[in-house]
Amino acid sequence: MDNERIREICLALPHVRETVNWGHHLVYWVGDREIGGKMFAMTDLDGRGIGVLWFHCGAERFPELVEREGIVASPYLAKAHWVTIERWDALRPRETEEELRRAHALIYEKLPSKTKALLALPEKDRAKVIGERRKVLAARANATSRRPNSSVASPVARKSRNTAR
Repeated sequence: MDNERIREICLALPHVRETVNWGHHLVYWVGDREIGGKMFAMTDLDGRGIGVLWFHCGAERFPELVEREGIVASPYLAKAHWVTIERWDALRPRETEEELRRAHALIYEKLPSKTKALLALPEKDRAKVIGERRKVLAARANATSRRPNSSVASPVARKSRNTAR
């Protein structure tokens, strides 16, 4: 098992998208995150992170999986029932594939009904909605980056406020 095989398995599942996040993680999403999709698995691309594969396993599987050698609770995501595979041989290839399918199904069930409805659209219509959503998000990001942050006072404003006391 390796990153390429994980990628093949994940991208073969319905409505899966991938992104590179946090500099060195390939993240797999059920649906585009722009429309409310949620991540269900990720791999470490360059070996700098903890473990080789992270995935959601659900409340029932979590205690069972963390009992196994080479599998630990995922840092920052353990409360959400994610585990980290520390090395590729911690699970047999068939088990890894089953766990990824289960993670995908669990996360799909948690998607908001509006997101599920968008995923049910034909590909062309869904792509149009996602494109429009990306434009809205980009415009919102540009607007907030150009707007001065009023909650953070400039040094001059702080000084005048302090001398007025």
